[in-house]
Amino acid sequence: MVASLRTGSSWSSQARSALKGAAQSVAQGLSPLHAAKGRLAYLSPFPRRFTGAYPSYDAAMAAARRRSMAGYDHDEIASVSFAKMCEVAPWDYPVLFWIRSLLKEIDGLVDAGGHMGTKYRAFGPLLSLDHSFRWTVYDLPAIVRAGQALAAKQGVTGLHFVDRIEDAGATPLFLGSGLMQYLDMPLSSLLQQMPSLPPHLVLNKVALRKGDPIVTLERIGGSYVPYQMRNENDFLSDVARLGYKQVDRWSIPSLAHVIDTHPELGRSESAGFYFRLA
Repeated sequence: MVASLRTGSSWSSQARSALKGAAQSVAQGLSPLHAAKGRLAYLSPFPRRFTGAYPSYDAAMAAARRRSMAGYDHDEIASVSFAKMCEVAPWDYPVLFWIRSLLKEIDGLVDAGGHMGTKYRAFGPLLSLDHSFRWTVYDLPAIVRAGQALAAKQGVTGLHFVDRIEDAGATPLFLGSGLMQYLDMPLSSLLQQMPSLPPHLVLNKVALRKGDPIVTLERIGGSYVPYQMRNENDFLSDVARLGYKQVDRWSIPSLAHVIDTHPELGRSESAGFYFRLA
């Protein structure tokens, strides 16, 4: 009886090993097919959201400049998807939770990559911000010009714009919702340009992957914009070296992306974070 059980166990182990080997062989066989599918996407007459895979931001931008328009700093694309971005999305609620939790400690924030004040418009009614609360948007010059013009036209007060992060002044909270994909430097480099490190960091929609970082090109309006998928460990180490401690992390599965032309590289992960300066 004991011998029979051992034999059964051996066969079960062998079967599992064989099935595992077969699955690996199938995966290896499919990988070239995924790559070929991606290459064929280059030939498609239909516009793709994500195109190409590059080892650095500079390499991606160089490729973008060979197209009709490169980067985000253009008046023509400032208003693309503006109305949609002013809506509260499901992945905004962790950000709202942390901002609301911190309101007793802070009197303002810098909204880095805040576009034309989209989060100010989306979050304002839900946060009931005091009139003295200073919401400063930091973004590219073309976006800042468009944001200032719209705020003046609508008579929006309490919303300020800068195109240099050092002009935002000292602030207790750094908000980066959708910033990290488009930032052309490590986050630590941007934070160190400020007069002092903000005590609180709230980051959302950070595109991450487990392997080597990849920069692709995202089509926004008529422009191709470098979109960074960072290595998560490197990203966390960069923030930690400034003295920040991670308090919270949340995942946003619906914002995971596959590069249309390089599906073999796998799907990115989108995540949000709250860090507090130790």
